Amino acid sequence: MTLGYGFLGAVTYYEYYTPSDPVCELMRSYPGEVTMIVTSIATVLSIATTILFTLSVKEALRHRICQPVSLTHLSAWVSLAQGSHILQHKHKILTLFTLFVVGMLRLLTAGWTTLLTPVYFTWPVQLNGSEIDITGSVFAALLQEEFLTNGLIQNDASDVLDIGGMLSGVTAAGFTFGLPGTFNFNGAKYNVSTQGIVPTIEKLSGSDGIPDVNGTRLGFSGGNVTVNTGIVPGSHSRAPIPQGFSTNYSMWQQGLTANVSCRAIDSSQTQYLWNTNNSNVIYTNPAASSNNPITGLRLWTISANCSTNTSTAYEYVTIVDADGNGNSSGNGFLPSVVCLGPTDTNQAYTSFTIFTQGFYKYDFLQASVCEVVPLLTTVRADYSNDQISSEVISFAPFQSENAELLLFIAGVARYQSINSQGLTSSTIGDTLYSIYSSTTTEHINNNLNDTQVYLELEDYWRGVVEFSATFLRSAFMATGSFPDNIIPNNLSSPVNGTMFISTIGWTRWTRKSPTYLLATVPLTIITILTFICVFYSILEYRQERQEHQRNYHYRAKFDVSNILHLIIACAGDKLVLSDIREKIEKNGGDVHPRDLESNDLRRQSVHVVDVPVGGR
Repeated sequence: MTLGYGFLGAVTYYEYYTPSDPVCELMRSYPGEVTMIVTSIATVLSIATTILFTLSVKEALRHRICQPVSLTHLSAWVSLAQGSHILQHKHKILTLFTLFVVGMLRLLTAGWTTLLTPVYFTWPVQLNGSEIDITGSVFAALLQEEFLTNGLIQNDASDVLDIGGMLSGVTAAGFTFGLPGTFNFNGAKYNVSTQGIVPTIEKLSGSDGIPDVNGTRLGFSGGNVTVNTGIVPGSHSRAPIPQGFSTNYSMWQQGLTANVSCRAIDSSQTQYLWNTNNSNVIYTNPAASSNNPITGLRLWTISANCSTNTSTAYEYVTIVDADGNGNSSGNGFLPSVVCLGPTDTNQAYTSFTIFTQGFYKYDFLQASVCEVVPLLTTVRADYSNDQISSEVISFAPFQSENAELLLFIAGVARYQSINSQGLTSSTIGDTLYSIYSSTTTEHINNNLNDTQVYLELEDYWRGVVEFSATFLRSAFMATGSFPDNIIPNNLSSPVNGTMFISTIGWTRWTRKSPTYLLATVPLTIITILTFICVFYSILEYRQERQEHQRNYHYRAKFDVSNILHLIIACAGDKLVLSDIREKIEKNGGDVHPRDLESNDLRRQSVHVVDVPVGGR
């Protein structure tokens, strides 16, 4: 019993307790053997608990029999001392009590088995750390310095921003229509999109390559990202933390997303001046052949009104035929112009605008405008199954100190819009075209509606915006970005969360179920009754010692539940029925048992005096 309750006490003290990792693996591999061992131990503990209980009852009854006690109560306690019960309908309380106690004794094995059987559970461990803070004025100053020194997009990072931004947009847009939504960047896997976060868990942080001297910050092209996350001291169990079968993480950290709203440009919206009419053929080749299939090139100058009296123009080149016309079924042209800042005097500098329109096979997309409003977010990032999934918890719009950050995000969108268009097709246009066409058997122009087009376009640009923030965080947290890879305090933002270790063992927190409470009831009740009997025996023992009873050493060997002891006591006239003895004396010793009523026997009290046992 001490060992059993000591184990339960240890589990309660440590809160979580597991064997060593090799033992846990064995327990998972051999569940049948574990059940057999636990059941054997539970049986031994149950037998030991029952023996201790019956011994305590016998000892208490040995002291109680020295004083008058009714035969009914004596019978009940003798039955309990033998692990049995009584069935007397005229004594319902005693009958129910003995049945209850015996029932608790029978449930001891089940109780111990339930308590000692190891269970699979999740061990939570608190984590904290830090990451780069891209939301403050200190980072804005650092970013502006990088712009002035190396430009917004450096050569080493251009391919990463081009391909990474495109893939992030494609993944985000495709997921809306049920396509697979896993995006990979720098060795880390994101569910649907990055949500603007950087991995804060070492083993899921991606690449372990060391960037070269020019491969950090805005020159980042991939490599190890410094992770500064560890266990919070004193926040976990006193027991050693196991490696476990698997580990998941839930972290609260900075993120970045965007509200994107796309719609067709109405003719009444005079603030949107979108001009696609300025183009001319700059090259013709009537003798085009397989070696030189280009028959002609058209130069497009696409312009948009980005603010009052301010126009922004991009140039594109596409392949045309000898007559200067594009192939409406095979070629596609989808130009875009990104405007940073307000398009009217009422718009704050917290967003940017993207103008776009489709031609040839993309002509399902009419002249449109997308308002992109980036948002600073706090996200809960779940790291599980080698993948990162994020959920936005709170968000806030950009402020004046985020102007440089907005400039970078809009610059990535501009870079993406220009580089996505090739001579014959556009990545953005192909994304819109292929994603929707993969979900229908109809011709796309016959079945596509504006709502679906704009939903895809919004998701695409949202994916690009979120990727740009992830790139920026990774670039400034890359190994070598700061001296000793330590982010200065004025540039760091706290992260915190929980590591969940899946393992097997014992824990007090998962034991709040009704099953656990029921399992502890038999142990608790039998233990309480055992201690009551022990305390009673101790008190009686001390009183008898103080009274110096002459034959105490004889009674110490008398066992009421032993039929031989009772026979010896009766034979020696030491078992006294008080009430019948009084009646016999009153009638001059002439009372026959048949003259006694049944109630007389039930009301008798009995006690033992000076009983020699064992030959004394």
